[in-house]
Amino acid sequence: MNGTTALEVRGLSKRFAPRKGQTESPWILSDLSFSVADGELLTMVGPSGAGKTTLLNIICQVDAASGGEIVFRGETMQLGGALNPGLSCHIGYVTQDDNLLPWRTLIENVTFPLKVQGRLDAAALAHVSELMKTVNLAGFERYYPHEMSGGMRKRASLIRTLAYDPPIILMDEPFGAVDAQTRTQLQKDLLRLWNLGRKTIVFVTHDIGEAIALGDRVLVLSRSPSRVIAEHRISIPRPRDLSNFYALEGFADLYETVRKELL
Repeated sequence: MNGTTALEVRGLSKRFAPRKGQTESPWILSDLSFSVADGELLTMVGPSGAGKTTLLNIICQVDAASGGEIVFRGETMQLGGALNPGLSCHIGYVTQDDNLLPWRTLIENVTFPLKVQGRLDAAALAHVSELMKTVNLAGFERYYPHEMSGGMRKRASLIRTLAYDPPIILMDEPFGAVDAQTRTQLQKDLLRLWNLGRKTIVFVTHDIGEAIALGDRVLVLSRSPSRVIAEHRISIPRPRDLSNFYALEGFADLYETVRKELL
């Protein structure tokens, strides 16, 4: 982190249009504010239904806000009307599903955003090759998604976003649908990839341990209508040994503090 603010969310609110029989719908987000520094890996935890995915959808410009503002690198984003999904490739989004195209090989899936942007040159391919080696996908370039394990597809989804190098990456519980052993490996892969370029990441999870293990800071969200109710800077030094992370000094106390805040 260099102290420069990459993203600032100010008083964000959201509710959807009323459903049949409703005079007005409930608020999903209400007066939600936080900031993210350049190069920071910020994690967020909150109860189920707290609007975590809705928040990321608004930041990524695939959904409109009902109020508030978002400032990206000093410029206020448009939060209503004509949206700009991905903010012209400045915001990457890794969702819960890998969203790989089944008729494309691994290398075709990973390089697809670069091809669409007209940036698939020798330098870009070299960068993709480095990313694939980092997460042990080298040698699987010509495999199709149905020939890969769930963990491999998750890693492919992550490096597909890193390949086109957006300044900010949003991650919505990306490791939630895999077994514990694979999840630990994916967490290690993410930290290795993050260390290559120290991208700015906002990582949403329901897993308190994961939030502490990965983040520089963890934000705790309230029940809907969601707002930030606590912030904890994680003092455990990097690099972190995730295979033994739960035994490190300070982890248990912070885990218990966050757990109580979520009750």
